[in-house]
Amino acid sequence: MTSVTELAGLWRGHGVACGHPLDGVLENLGWYGKRFTTDHRADALLFAVGPHRLVAIDPEMIPLKLVLRFHRFGRTRIARSWFSYLQKMWRANGPVASLRPMFFRGKTSAAMVYDRQPIIDHFRRIDDNRLLGVMVVEGDSRHYFFVLTRTIADGIR
Repeated sequence: MTSVTELAGLWRGHGVACGHPLDGVLENLGWYGKRFTTDHRADALLFAVGPHRLVAIDPEMIPLKLVLRFHRFGRTRIARSWFSYLQKMWRANGPVASLRPMFFRGKTSAAMVYDRQPIIDHFRRIDDNRLLGVMVVEGDSRHYFFVLTRTIADGIR
């Protein structure tokens, strides 16, 4: 089982191509990964702004239904350019999700529950430094898969 206390720290993410509408979208927009705190809170969406700076985005600001509907646009240069502008307005004022143990597909594991979006990310350990994540959006039968790799925050702020 992956426990919530094991997750504290900074994690670099990348999607796993599985036919989900978000395949490639987050990477195109500069997604870095996630950061989990020791008090079981999380920065759910971290984006790279230059080589040594991360910006946490508030998922509440993201029009989820539109993003899923117009996902092809999310993989374009124009979307990347727009998003770099929108990041300034969509910055989070602190952690935007909570970590807790949850039952998913027959097992209890760590999960990140978004505060103001109907999203839960479930995590299963691959090895000591990697997690398999699956994003579940309430009311949508499709699942987005991603891998998180533990990183050392050397020079990143």
